[in-house]
Amino acid sequence: MIFSEPTVVGLRLRSPMVSLIAAAMLAPSNASFGQAQRVDAAQHHQYVTENFRTESGVVLPKAIIVFGTYGHLNAAHDNAVLLPSHYMATHHGYEWLIGPGRALDTTKLYLVATELFGNGHSSSPSNTPEPFHGPRFPVTTIRDNVAIVHRLLTDSLGITHLRAIIGFSMGAQQAFQWAVSYPDFADRIVATSGTAKTYGHGIVRLEGQIAAITADATFNNGDYTAPPTRGLDAFGMVWAGWLYSQEWWRRELWKTTAPAGTTLEQYMQRFHNFIPGADANDMILQARTWERHDVGQTPGFNGDVERALKSIKVPFLYMPSATDLYFPVGDARYEAQFMSTGTLMPIPSLWGHPAGAGANPEDRAFLNDAISKFLAAGK
Repeated sequence: MIFSEPTVVGLRLRSPMVSLIAAAMLAPSNASFGQAQRVDAAQHHQYVTENFRTESGVVLPKAIIVFGTYGHLNAAHDNAVLLPSHYMATHHGYEWLIGPGRALDTTKLYLVATELFGNGHSSSPSNTPEPFHGPRFPVTTIRDNVAIVHRLLTDSLGITHLRAIIGFSMGAQQAFQWAVSYPDFADRIVATSGTAKTYGHGIVRLEGQIAAITADATFNNGDYTAPPTRGLDAFGMVWAGWLYSQEWWRRELWKTTAPAGTTLEQYMQRFHNFIPGADANDMILQARTWERHDVGQTPGFNGDVERALKSIKVPFLYMPSATDLYFPVGDARYEAQFMSTGTLMPIPSLWGHPAGAGANPEDRAFLNDAISKFLAAGK
């Protein structure tokens, strides 16, 4: 079942600008900090299905996926592009790709931008009633998210094939999973700043961020009565240490987006209350989802990520950031050698992880140009 967003009850909706800033990891999205640039307006919806069985075996009596659509689905239902969201993002997180002169022209394409379980809008620890409220919400996997979106597309939107899937970060994780779980579903796939598996170093990083939240006594094992603000502030500072490259900090590139005269100490304050309005249990849930991502665990591959990658047959543009500390370019090079239809194109940027979301005008132009050419080659 699909409802327009006005029917949504109990969702903590962030403003589009806040969502853009948080989703792009504090990088400027399409405009200077504090200014939203006009893009094609999204239509807001939610998809509701009953008795959704997660990979863990837990059944959610009612599962909700919030999503946005841009443009119009044509009569043949063959002009759709899927944009799966990234960490704690809303469906506005890809607007750096959308609009006149950019890779995604909504006069021709129908864009479906979905929101991951756990972002506070789709089914999450913070908005699900007992017995799954708060820390009792099941850890959902990337495959769970892909499975329910597949159901949304086929059962409710009547889309049985996609022109493309484009994903950044956890969206890239979903893009890889689509390529393995549904190898014929899309004509082309793009993954930016994300890998087919979360390797050990990434798990260590995520555990450090989770530990920052849970160390706050207010957290109370997830049954808090007030936000664990000290833990959330600590989370933001841990996140900041990994977000950009070391050279980005050495060159003080943060000054390119901060008001004139801002000091480093003042800039660092932006990482406190890093994602305004975000719930601690939601943030932990999505971190656990991130940690568990491994296409090798897809049924039929027995934990063999290399064999899963070899199964990909769709043309695949793989765009790691050259300086990403979350998903290092070395991991991407390792994976790309097993992808017979893959094109590895690192983003030449000092902006670390957010380079894959168009963190600055140069990255945005590079991505739009490369993705535009890749999609055009499939026509």
